[in-house]
Amino acid sequence: MAEKVVVGMSGGVDSAAAALLLKRAGYDVVGLFMKNWEDDDDDEYCSTREDLIDAAAAADAIGIELEAVNFSAEYRDRVFADFLREYAAGRTPNPDVLCNAEIKFKAFLDHAMRLGAATIATGHYARTRKEKGKVLLLRGNDAAKDQSYFLHRLNQAQLARVMFPLGDLKKPQVRRMAEEAGLPNHAKKDSTGICFIGERPFREFLNRYLPKAPGAIVDENGTALGEHIGLAFYTIGQRKGIGIGGAGEAWYVAEKRIAANELVVVQGHDHRLLLRNSLKAGAPSWIAGEAPAERSSHTAKTRYRQAGAACTLALVRESEIAVDFPAPQWAVTPGQSVVLYDGEVCLGGGIIT
Repeated sequence: MAEKVVVGMSGGVDSAAAALLLKRAGYDVVGLFMKNWEDDDDDEYCSTREDLIDAAAAADAIGIELEAVNFSAEYRDRVFADFLREYAAGRTPNPDVLCNAEIKFKAFLDHAMRLGAATIATGHYARTRKEKGKVLLLRGNDAAKDQSYFLHRLNQAQLARVMFPLGDLKKPQVRRMAEEAGLPNHAKKDSTGICFIGERPFREFLNRYLPKAPGAIVDENGTALGEHIGLAFYTIGQRKGIGIGGAGEAWYVAEKRIAANELVVVQGHDHRLLLRNSLKAGAPSWIAGEAPAERSSHTAKTRYRQAGAACTLALVRESEIAVDFPAPQWAVTPGQSVVLYDGEVCLGGGIIT
C-alpha cells in the first residue's frame, strides 16, 4: 500500500503544488485545510472562506480528498495569547514562528497521525536531510522564498515526520508547474499577512485587543516631540505612522522606554541608536536538540527579510544566548527571532530580549 501523507493545504499555490508533487510520486495524499481564526469570519480581511474554496478546487483538480479541521481554540491558547502578551510588554513578536511550532507542526501533526498518516507535508520552501542519526533543517533552494527562519523552533520528532516537496524548487517553477497541471490557484497572490489572521490594517486590529496608553515621543536627549498612542503600536525601525515631521532626515523608532512610557525616535536610517553589535535572546531552541559550541562562528538573521550576517555565539545557557556581530545590525527588535545558520543548515535560535 502507498504511504499516506497528509498535506496542509491553505488555498495557496505552494501547498497545492506540494500535494500535486506527492500525488505524482505515488503517495496516498490527503489534503487538510486548517481553520485557525474565528473572531471575524465575515470580515473583509478574513479570507478563510475564500481560501477553503480555493483549497477544495485545487484538491479536486489533483484528485485527492480534502478535510477541513478547526484549530481556532488551539491557535488562540497557544499562539494568539502569547502574541498579545508580547505586544502588551512592548515587544514585537513573530506569530508565524510560534504558529509553526504549536499549530502546523504540533496540532496538525497530531491530527494527521490520528488519520493514520506516516508523514505530513507543507508548501514551505525548506529542506531536510538525515545525517549521523539527526534530521537537519536546510534552507530552501530559492533564496528569495527560503522559510527556514520560520521553522527554526521545530524539533527532531517533528522534522522526522515532515516533508517539504518544494524545497528544491524556485517559485516561478512552482507556478509554472501548477498552471500546466490546471490548478485553479496557480496565479493566486502570495499571502503576506499575520499567520491565519490575514492582511488587515494592523494598528486597527491590535486596538481591538490592547488598550491605548498614550505617552511622550522624545528624541535621544529626552526632548518631547509629540505623543504616541501606546508603545505596543510601534516597532523598532518603524518610519511611517509615527506622527512627527519637520525638517531634516526621516524619523525612526529607536527605543521603547517601558518604565517611563516613552517612545524614543531618531533622525536618519543609520543613526547610532538603530545599530547594534550584539544581542541577547531567551527561550533558545535548537534543531539538533543541543546547542552549538560557545564562541563558535555562524551566520544569523535577526528578521526574515534579511541576508545572513556573520556572527559569534558569545554565550550559551539553557535559558539565554548572546550573539556578537562584527558588523552592526540595523533595528534589532525585542520579540523577533534571531536564527543561526551553519552554511545552509539552520541550527535554531531564540527570541531577542
